[in-house]
Amino acid sequence: MITTQLAVVGGGPGGYAAAFLAADLGLQVVLVDPEDNPGGVCVYRGCIPSKALLHVANVVADSRHAAAWGVTFGEPTIDLDKLRAFKNGVVGRLTGGTGQLVKHRKVRYMKGTAEIVDAHNLSVTLHDGTNEPVRFDHAILATGSRPVRVPSLAIESDRVWDSTTALDLPSVPKTLLVVGGGYIGLELGSVYAALGSQVTIVEMTPGLLPGADRDLVDVLAKRIRQIVKAVLLNTKVARMTAEPNGIRVTFEGADVTEPEQVFDNVLVAVGRRPNSEIPGLDRTAVQVDARGFIVVDEQRRTHQPSIFAIGDVVGEPMLAHKASHEGRIAVEVTVGENVAFEPLAIPAVVFTDPEIAWCGLTETQAAKEKRAVTVAKFPWAASGRAISIDRIDGLTKLVLDPDTGRVLGVGIVGSGAGELIAEGTLAIEMGATAADMKLTIHPHPTLTETVMESAEVFYGQATHVYRPIKKKSEGKS
Repeated sequence: MITTQLAVVGGGPGGYAAAFLAADLGLQVVLVDPEDNPGGVCVYRGCIPSKALLHVANVVADSRHAAAWGVTFGEPTIDLDKLRAFKNGVVGRLTGGTGQLVKHRKVRYMKGTAEIVDAHNLSVTLHDGTNEPVRFDHAILATGSRPVRVPSLAIESDRVWDSTTALDLPSVPKTLLVVGGGYIGLELGSVYAALGSQVTIVEMTPGLLPGADRDLVDVLAKRIRQIVKAVLLNTKVARMTAEPNGIRVTFEGADVTEPEQVFDNVLVAVGRRPNSEIPGLDRTAVQVDARGFIVVDEQRRTHQPSIFAIGDVVGEPMLAHKASHEGRIAVEVTVGENVAFEPLAIPAVVFTDPEIAWCGLTETQAAKEKRAVTVAKFPWAASGRAISIDRIDGLTKLVLDPDTGRVLGVGIVGSGAGELIAEGTLAIEMGATAADMKLTIHPHPTLTETVMESAEVFYGQATHVYRPIKKKSEGKS
């Protein structure tokens, strides 16, 4: 029998971050995952390969946009095999790196799947079919999530893809229907549109990216409508039928003008569900809620004191960086640190073109909670850097406490928004105010200045936007 101080089930960004920190702290660690090396869905079939393909899509878009500057390129020729090899190379390089880190840290990596025997024992089925018992002091469950399958849309056809299939680049279809206007659908839809597919996006709610602030989404939606064939909102896919030459789709909705259409392929991207159906979980006190998430406390401990859970399997937001942070918290708890997972802000990024990023309190959330806030916005049309790179389709905003000016939330849409949001996250965590943001000297000309100038807007003193604050008497009508 293998004995260890910590067993981690799942080798994604949360699982391997936990395993590596535990090893750094001197613990004996076993990491169990079915892949050759740690990486999980994020690295193998999610955020990393999709961002590699989105980079290519952005290059294609930039080459076309360059005509407006007097530089004209010919239409790109897509070598699908070479593109696929590039994407796979990115994945291989990262997973090869994690494999080396496993060896350097002397983590015992078991390629296989785990079954829970009891509160301190696992049975690991290795890739060769043999079983290895593992006894642990503590375990961390980091089993991640998988694409949601909609029963009414689950037809037997290789023309119907989920996000995993789409990232494999099986082909570039002439026509592609993307079911779901969330971040996965928009990112992958953007990729295939850049590669040459006529993409139609269907979303059952009134807008793309449900839940995100509309002023940010509106900027992206305008761009999306320019690169895809159609965006169908308030529309539901009622039925899909496989035909010899495609998938016949029946739409329902008040705004539907063409209720039946045939597409070469359909990508179903309507969300993800937690992988909480871990064999043997019922042999412990671990509890699972009605949505399938494992229930944990602020230290990521389950109802079974020896077992922790992190990442997608414990709840939203389903983000790799959230899982990594949770993993480190769980490990620190096992070694006696008095810590908890209680972030004030978790940044989220949609890697479309333009990107959307936000953290902390959103305007949408504030409205639902009937919470008084002041919003200070800086349009990128007034940014010297945005104008110089011909990307004025952007907006930076701060969601502020109206009395103290404390930064409660930050939202950005525009080129590179994902790289800009970290400053906002730090501001919220550090309790910064609009005054702090205004007084921090930002380099010129950069897009980071839009954060500073948003703070200046709050005081009615923005250099490049004339928007004086109304006096109280002027605000009455």
